[in-house]
Amino acid sequence: MSHHVLELLRDALVHYGYWAVAAVLLLESTGLPLPGETILLLSSFLAFSQHELRLPWIIVVGTLATTAGGELGFALGRYGGRPLIERYRDIFSIRPETVARGEQLFERYGAPTVFLARFLFGLRVLASLLAGALQMPQRKFAVFNFLGAAVWVTAICSVGYLFGSHWERLAHDLKRLDLVAGIVVVVVALFLWWRKRRERDFARHKSGS
Repeated sequence: MSHHVLELLRDALVHYGYWAVAAVLLLESTGLPLPGETILLLSSFLAFSQHELRLPWIIVVGTLATTAGGELGFALGRYGGRPLIERYRDIFSIRPETVARGEQLFERYGAPTVFLARFLFGLRVLASLLAGALQMPQRKFAVFNFLGAAVWVTAICSVGYLFGSHWERLAHDLKRLDLVAGIVVVVVALFLWWRKRRERDFARHKSGS
């Protein structure tokens, strides 16, 4: 991330405070590729170093904005369907493999993918659109959308605040953080798949006995 972008985000936080946090996270969760993690890290750093913002309010505002953006993205995906996903991919030069990976995760793990996608670089901005386009039940989406937003925002803000004096390094290593989170997500996803298969085998065995 360039120094110019960081300065731009810092100026926005200084002038608009929580509104800047809300705007970036709302738009990112709706489907625009904006630096959501970076503004959370930067706002947490300001809360740590200059006390211009308060960490609890950053988490509350960030969670609400991320949740609201997810709901908007879900509605757009449901309304626009697959054609919207294809236009979106062309406009933002999203690789077909990224969309295909997201669809595979939704097909295999269902609603929990909305939660897990928060921690996967590239899929975070696509998850709500895909969930809507794939006609996921709205109530299930709402639950995992909120849980994912709350955990993701709290985790990023906590890291930014606890390691505030090294926030530039954190911002620089963000993709590595996403990689680690991605590994965790894969492990969790495998566990969910194993548990679901085990329950299915148990039910089949019980019905056959």
